[in-house]
Amino acid sequence: MVAAVAAASLLLWAAGCAQREHDFYDFKAVNIRGKLVSLEKYRGSVSLVVNVASECGFTDQHYRALQQLQKDLGPHHFNVLAFPCNQFGQQEPDNNGEIESFARRTYNVSFPMFSKVAVIGTGAHPAFKYLTETSGKEPTWNFWKYLVAPDGKVVGAWDPTVAVEEIRPHIIELVRKLILRKREDL
Repeated sequence: MVAAVAAASLLLWAAGCAQREHDFYDFKAVNIRGKLVSLEKYRGSVSLVVNVASECGFTDQHYRALQQLQKDLGPHHFNVLAFPCNQFGQQEPDNNGEIESFARRTYNVSFPMFSKVAVIGTGAHPAFKYLTETSGKEPTWNFWKYLVAPDGKVVGAWDPTVAVEEIRPHIIELVRKLILRKREDL
């Protein structure tokens, strides 16, 4: 009898886990310094997830604009989450330490950076597979941007030809709604 109750409880628990919808914040990633990080720590804030590269024609414009966004809106309600990638034009050839040094030294970045990952193909990081599947948009170059709401759902995706400044109003609106909701909860 006890075994049957335990088995039933286990089945109910497993069914509950299976029914839970996955979202971006359910994944883990290794940060630029090699530490495994649960993206759950960003739940409750707005995130702009970007595949970055140090030697791309879009590098200077995007890194400057991304850092300005982080400075203006982060880190309590918003974060840029940068994932270096070498899949497009081999424009992120350096190791993680060199990538971090370049970004911090050249652009004074203060946003979270993660270890170099694949963002497309069979070896793509699971978080990027999720972003691609839920947005219907797969990166075709460096500096694709995915806007993730506080609940982990993707609410927008833009290619590198779309300037960060064009996306800024969407981000500000999500942050504004988040702040208003937090005030109502007080």
